[in-house]
Amino acid sequence: MVVAFRARSRTQQALLCLVGAALVVSVALEGLNAPYLPVAAVTPVSGVLCLAALVVPEHLFARQVALAAVISSALTVVETQLPHRPVNTPGLVELCALLLLITRAVRRHPPQKAVALAAGPALAAILLPLRIAERNHDLVNLITLIAVFAVPFMAVLGWCLRLWDTLREREREAIRQAQRLEQARELHDFVAHHVTAIVAQTKAARFAAAAGHSQSPEDLDRMLSQIERAGSQAMGSMRAMVSELRDTTAPAATCPTGGLGGLRDLAREFSAAGPPAALTLDPQLTDSRLPPEITTTVHRVVQEALTNVRKHATGAHRVEARVEAQPGAPDRLEVSVTDDGRASTPTASGKADGRGYGLIGLAERVEALGGHITTGPQDDSGWRVLAVLPLNPDSSAG
Repeated sequence: MVVAFRARSRTQQALLCLVGAALVVSVALEGLNAPYLPVAAVTPVSGVLCLAALVVPEHLFARQVALAAVISSALTVVETQLPHRPVNTPGLVELCALLLLITRAVRRHPPQKAVALAAGPALAAILLPLRIAERNHDLVNLITLIAVFAVPFMAVLGWCLRLWDTLREREREAIRQAQRLEQARELHDFVAHHVTAIVAQTKAARFAAAAGHSQSPEDLDRMLSQIERAGSQAMGSMRAMVSELRDTTAPAATCPTGGLGGLRDLAREFSAAGPPAALTLDPQLTDSRLPPEITTTVHRVVQEALTNVRKHATGAHRVEARVEAQPGAPDRLEVSVTDDGRASTPTASGKADGRGYGLIGLAERVEALGGHITTGPQDDSGWRVLAVLPLNPDSSAG
């Protein structure tokens, strides 16, 4: 409770303090109706204890509720034995606090403990009208109203608030899970792409050395330069990802910019360390303004497909990437990446060998926009990745 109070603004803290002070004053004024000084002194104490039980930390709640219920019930029993009692109010602030204690007990605790904690305040609330001097039909109606309507209503209110808290927690957990999946996809899409290039270049250098082929200083410098560039790009992607995680209000620095034109740089970087990659872009798509989620997903599809070519397409000599409107469906975008290598099939199950997480992430991205993705061997040779996306995701998703 203290942490929640400090988390509020200064204005809210001031208002809460004023409300608390007003309630304490009201309890004190109600005590003035008592005809005896000891009762007038104990009545505010009982009311303040009930109010305090509403705001104490959770680990002190059970003890505070028990103390408040016992003091309130004992005061009521004592007043019923006095020859003179208050003629008007029995303690309305205290009564409201007791009823709210029932709601808090049901909201914050499991059923069995909630019943045990709520029983004391419920009994104290039902007995509290007996402090009034008049013993007539109206008093019986008041006690009946509290027992039959007020106490059950506050218990139901607590149960409804408990269900609402559960739904809110599930919603927050779903949001956290979506964020974790998005971060996992970002790490795979960016870092794995550059690290794969480093591994491929290192394997090529080791293979050449193992085969006894001497490398000229120029060739070694070129290969090391490519490894250095891929490592720098991986570090840049990691920094961008860390920056995004540290400042969630800032736009994602790892998102590709410049629309589909950024695919040319991607194909150029791939060709520098592997087989040449031919990129075909539909001029109508490059000239039009596509939604950012579409351009980002297209970039991810091409990037992941090229990464898998480098990792799994043994002996590939040609890679072709095409981004164009789907034939016969101008409202849908088709992205395909093909190669002519001997495919070592990447799994889509996400097993511990590290293969398949990229395909799972791609499927999640594409399906979230209302599209679909297929992967598999071609009829003649090589592997093909084909994704179909709606150009207007708002009207196609779901």
